Amino acid sequence: MSQITFPDARPAYCAAGPSLQCSARVGDHPATYKVTAEALESHFGARSYLFEDLLAAYDHHRPAIEGVARDVFEMTGSRNITLHSGHFRFGM
Repeated sequence: MSQITFPDARPAYCAAGPSLQCSARVGDHPATYKVTAEALESHFGARSYLFEDLLAAYDHHRPAIEGVARDVFEMTGSRNITLHSGHFRFGM
């Protein structure tokens, strides 16, 4: 299995989702993961879909979110994933 790392970078807001897009590395390859606003609101207490509220929830729960992202990267072998509410509900 490739090493999965998460740089200390600020997520970007993706209004089309809405979601936060975050950077990662899978082995030597750049990767991205998105966390939907719905997941951040449902599971991590984001007060709204505004960027500031999503970012606050993400920052406060970043280790848990990255843990699930790591699991999904490993399970799928993909370098671009989207984390939905269900990924957190079932405790990947």
